[in-house]
Amino acid sequence: MSDVSILGLPLANPVIVGSGLLTDQERNIRKLIDKGAGAVVTKTIHPSPPQGLDERILRLPVGMLNSTTYSKRPVNHWLKVLRSFADDRLPVIASLHADSPAELAALAKDVEATGCSALELGISCLNEEDGLEDDNPDRVYAYTSETRGRTTLPLSVKLAIGEGLQDRVRAAIAGGADAITLSDTIPGAAVAPATGQLELNGVFGYSGPGLKPLVLAAIWQLRKRGIELPVMGCGGVSGGRDVADYLSVGANVAQVYTALHTDMYETLERILAETRDLVGPRADAPLSAEESRGAVA
Repeated sequence: MSDVSILGLPLANPVIVGSGLLTDQERNIRKLIDKGAGAVVTKTIHPSPPQGLDERILRLPVGMLNSTTYSKRPVNHWLKVLRSFADDRLPVIASLHADSPAELAALAKDVEATGCSALELGISCLNEEDGLEDDNPDRVYAYTSETRGRTTLPLSVKLAIGEGLQDRVRAAIAGGADAITLSDTIPGAAVAPATGQLELNGVFGYSGPGLKPLVLAAIWQLRKRGIELPVMGCGGVSGGRDVADYLSVGANVAQVYTALHTDMYETLERILAETRDLVGPRADAPLSAEESRGAVA
């Protein structure tokens, strides 16, 4: 595989491990990189994550439901860990969120001081108390622009597919985003056969193979409409074919997460090997951070 880059990070390959429970520990992140991941996104760091929630995952025949939110580890813990990653020049992207744009911007500034090279704004978490009811262009712009005003770090805004996506993407671009991560989880539910009640007692985040066709379509449509901002495709990656498909519709890299809940390191190594077999030299040169912020037709 030829070298690629995203958010200014030079990557050995286009396979990035996405944010989640598996990336909440320093040792996991280091080992995933050691096993060959192009980069790893931390579990979302939050100054005041919700307390007392029943956070669980439910495996489905076609993916996973999860009721998790943010890392419970304190910010100071993460700042120390991120500093160690930076000292070792590891390709780690810090996922961040906060309860207000100002708090997120302050957190981003603190993270920048660790030497961390790139950010992903996890502002579309379905499992917050208010869900995605306020995930609109104005909100996306507020979080993105406030953060851009406090840090020079390249940043990707993680969005969920769905209604108004193009407007939300354009709001992220207007706010200063350097890339988009698409897609966050979408609403999903499963019924417990024994009781007829919803598993996990509600509607929570679905991830897995069922997302892939929807995200492929969304990325293809964004490119068709002239949006050139770098995209990290995310949803349903379980093999090299999935990575190749994301690249084919215009994603710059692909994130894998749910598949890694089974035999994490072995699964990653298999995906990387399959990707090497399928993805040849790519003619499309990634945009620089400055170019990407203005690359909208």
